Order: sequence, then C-alpha cells, then structure tokens
Amino acid sequence: MAVRAGFGIANFPFDKPKSWFEWVQLLERYKVDSVWQTDRLVSLDPYLEAVSVMATLAGCTERIKFGMNAIVAPLRDPLILAKQCATIDYLSNGRLLPMFGVGYPNAVEWKTTNRDAGDRGARAGEIFQLLNLLWTQESVTFEGKYYQYRNVTVTPRPIQQPLPLWIGGNADAALKRTARLGTGWIGGITTVEQVAHAINLIRTESTALGRKIDADHYGTSLAFRIGTVDDPVVSQFPLVRRAGIGDEIDLRPLLAIGTVRQIIERIEAYKAVGASKFVLLPIAMGDADVFDQTRRACEEILPAIQT
Repeated sequence: MAVRAGFGIANFPFDKPKSWFEWVQLLERYKVDSVWQTDRLVSLDPYLEAVSVMATLAGCTERIKFGMNAIVAPLRDPLILAKQCATIDYLSNGRLLPMFGVGYPNAVEWKTTNRDAGDRGARAGEIFQLLNLLWTQESVTFEGKYYQYRNVTVTPRPIQQPLPLWIGGNADAALKRTARLGTGWIGGITTVEQVAHAINLIRTESTALGRKIDADHYGTSLAFRIGTVDDPVVSQFPLVRRAGIGDEIDLRPLLAIGTVRQIIERIEAYKAVGASKFVLLPIAMGDADVFDQTRRACEEILPAIQT
C-alpha cells in the first residue's frame, strides 16, 4: 500500500494572488504528490473556486496532481461539471483528482440559492452516476428523478480511464455512496476512530456489491502546525470557527499542532487504521508563514510518513 501526502488550502492565506502559484511551484520542486483546494461558493472568508483553480494548475504545473476537497455536487450542473473535469484532465495529461461531496445540511449555500438541502444526497447519487457515464461513454441517455439527458457526448474525454471519482463526507450515507459509486474516499477533519469506521464500512459495502476500492485510496484531511496552540494564527484559522456550515463545530481538538515528532505520530495513528492518502492543510497566514510551514513539512514530515 502506497502512502502519499499532499497539501491543501481552505480560505486564501497568501498576501497576493501570485503567491498561490509560487506555493504550488514549491510543492512541485519538493515532488509533493498532490495539491487540493477546498470549495465554498458562499462565504465571508475568501475561498477560491475549485474548478477554476484546477484549470490554472493544468497549465502552470508539469507533474503534481490536483484535486478539489470537495465540490458540493448538488450545487453544480452535472453536464458542465463533467465537461470541466474532462477538459482539465485532458489538458493536464491525466493529473486531475476529482472529489465531491453532498455538503452540510445547514450550509448557507442552500438558503442563499433557494435550494432544498433535503434531497442533496439523492441528487448527488444521480450526479455521480452521470459523471461516470459522461467520462466513459460515447453517447449517454439518462432518465433520473432529477436529471434527464438524451444522447449526450463529452469530448475530449479524460486521459485517465476511468477518471477517479473521490467522495468525501463522514456520514454513513456518504460512505455507502462511496462504496457504490466512488473510487476513493478522503474524510474531512476527523478522528482516527471516524476514519477507521469509514474505511471498514466502505470496504464491507463495496465487497457486498462486488466492487473493490484500492487500498491506497482511503485518506483524511489534517490541519497541522509545527508550533504551539498559543501561536496567534491558531485562533484565526477558519477551521476553528463557524464557517457558514450552519453548525458550531470546535475542531481544535482535531488539529495536529506540536513538534514534528508529535505530528508524525498523529499521522501514523491514521495509517494504522488504513489511511494512506493525506491532505495536509497548513495552519498559517501570510506568505512567510505558509511557506515556512510547508517547507518544514516537506523536509521533516513527509520523508517519515510516505512510502
């Protein structure tokens, strides 16, 4: 089982737009596996739009893979989404890692766009079916409850065949959806016990369905900082605030903050229950801080955890 780590950002932590590209180029020089962009369509915090980000990375990088962590599928049109992903994968020579979720039930996006959050899981199920069909078949006819297509063709098709379909979310319904339709799973900020439960449930469900998800396609996101909880940036980090998801969640106990050795031990605990893909989110603000945390992680943490 291969163990790989990538880096991601939630809100925009840099001093200027160009710094984003300089950071990704730094990751390329360190031969980091992947880079991930969190997606929020409505937020007071500055979030980049994830599909647009993937398109820019296709043109300004050569080796690194990239994914969205994660697109809320029911907020998107499935045909446009399929076309966008196919185009980006084609132009990047097969480096896109599409990842989707259903979103939080009380997130502000539902109210602000006058959408019903109650059917988001069912809509997402149809979207995932459609994406798989549109990425692989010459002509797609689909008759669903929410989407109906007639003789739809998407070309050029993705370089990767099949194009991976990673699914996020920690609820059992999301895990069962992964077992039925996905090719991989990456959890959000979660405990070791939650990751263990997710992996076991997905494996059990996929086996019952006659499907198999690769052992190195299970992972988790982990916000980290080489430092102490008293560092001022920790209290400013958006993942420890109510960020428009409609629920007050204190994620501070789940953050990996401490020495290099303590962070490595934290990651090893996830590896022990079967996680093999990690999205590391630096708890940092401003160019100097983000680049320092990233360099230290690349030089001191990644060599110890990756295979």
